[in-house]
Amino acid sequence: MSVTPTPPVPSAGEPTRSRWLALGVIATGTLMIILDGSIVTVAMPAIQNDLNFSPSGLSWVVNAYLIAFGSLLLLAGRLGDLLGRKRMFLAGTGVFTAASLVAGIATTPAVLLAARFLQGVGSAMAAAVGLGILVTLFTDPRERARAIGVFSFTGAAGASIGQVLGGVLTDVLDWHWIFYINLPIGAAVLALAATALPGDRGLGLRAGADAWGALLITAGLMLAILGVVNIEAYGAGSWRSAGAVVAGLVLVAAFVVRQARARTPLMPLRILRSRAVVGANVTQILTLAAMFAFQVLAALYMQQVLGYGALETGLAMLPAAVLIGAVSLGVSARLATRFGERRVLLAGLVLLAGALGYLARVPVQGQYVADLLPVMLLVSGGGLVLPALAGLGMSAAGERDAGLASGLFNTTQQIGMALGVAVLSTLSAARTDSLVAGGSSQAAALTGGYRLAFAAGAGLIGIAFLVALVLLRRPAAPAAESAPAAESGRAASAPPLAAP
Repeated sequence: MSVTPTPPVPSAGEPTRSRWLALGVIATGTLMIILDGSIVTVAMPAIQNDLNFSPSGLSWVVNAYLIAFGSLLLLAGRLGDLLGRKRMFLAGTGVFTAASLVAGIATTPAVLLAARFLQGVGSAMAAAVGLGILVTLFTDPRERARAIGVFSFTGAAGASIGQVLGGVLTDVLDWHWIFYINLPIGAAVLALAATALPGDRGLGLRAGADAWGALLITAGLMLAILGVVNIEAYGAGSWRSAGAVVAGLVLVAAFVVRQARARTPLMPLRILRSRAVVGANVTQILTLAAMFAFQVLAALYMQQVLGYGALETGLAMLPAAVLIGAVSLGVSARLATRFGERRVLLAGLVLLAGALGYLARVPVQGQYVADLLPVMLLVSGGGLVLPALAGLGMSAAGERDAGLASGLFNTTQQIGMALGVAVLSTLSAARTDSLVAGGSSQAAALTGGYRLAFAAGAGLIGIAFLVALVLLRRPAAPAAESAPAAESGRAASAPPLAAP
């Protein structure tokens, strides 16, 4: 069956200004999404008091968003390839902005949770295709490395700015403003994206019209993520967590089997033939499990053991975000061009392992300068790791599969973050309960639990290092089927970044 190719995308010949303006739009939209994810956590107590959430129901302010976001990324990424990535980005940003308005005016828990779910849907639609648009715009390895550095910076900036801004907005105004702040940003992104992003018609639904596949992967990921977020509340062995994870994995396996046999698969399995893609996504799950758990548990240590307030905690973690951003923007691209993403990734992982290993010895009477500031400095390794992972994860993505590769990369990102917080928080809580039962003080027991979780995080980084060392030991060429050759007159695949 013949498929109408997508019109050529802007390449190195495209005016530089228009490509960097498009990058700015994508980065701003991504910043808004990440900002929302972290800004909500600071306002949770105020939301609970105002809307009378039960303790168990309050967690769904985060979970409703996470489940929708994580389960729809892969599907949204592929639909971007089929329907047009610009169209998907605009629609997702519009849904997210409208849902933010509903969340801001919510007066009951049910309305807020429904709005949070819709925010997750919109976030998935926009975030899934952002990286795909980026790699088709920047085909020169040096420029693409710089662009990915900017894109990665938004993640660190959004997370840290969200913590600080959430505390300020909640204290000075009220929690409704953590959602209202998305309205002007979303409107600006929509206005600029309409003209700044390159138009693409997509391959058409017939190129991947697999309704059963879409149902299997969406339901499978939704169940698996639901099971993961339930671990902290119900334990890893409960049917609510383990049963949901197992059922989700069965559906995902059924999806993979179907994709291998379908005439027009939703996810062509050729994308998994690249060692760089597989290695980067596996490494990302392990790394972000440790990094995101560090962000959550370090904040809890500062608040529950050292007595920091929400704003103090955000400011204490600000050096890490500033350094990650500085390394992402000013150093990572040059190092990747000179040494290759693999070496840069391995160096960054060593720094992250050192940070979590140092934190695993944190005392009960911890001092910021002696016990926490060195960690914030070493976490700058994330500025090397995140862009390198993005480059490797997208290195085999051709024009036809850029949205799919972007959706896959974002999906493993969310899985890693959810898994890390659920598992390491549960590990920490179990250790704390054991120490309390043994007669330790509450502060000492909490510290002991956090130490164990940080040590486990360092172990995850060590495993990630080994995975990267083995799977990424050779340069991975793009799969031959991932995009037609430029010489044939069809859309050309984007070349991989500098080979490791």
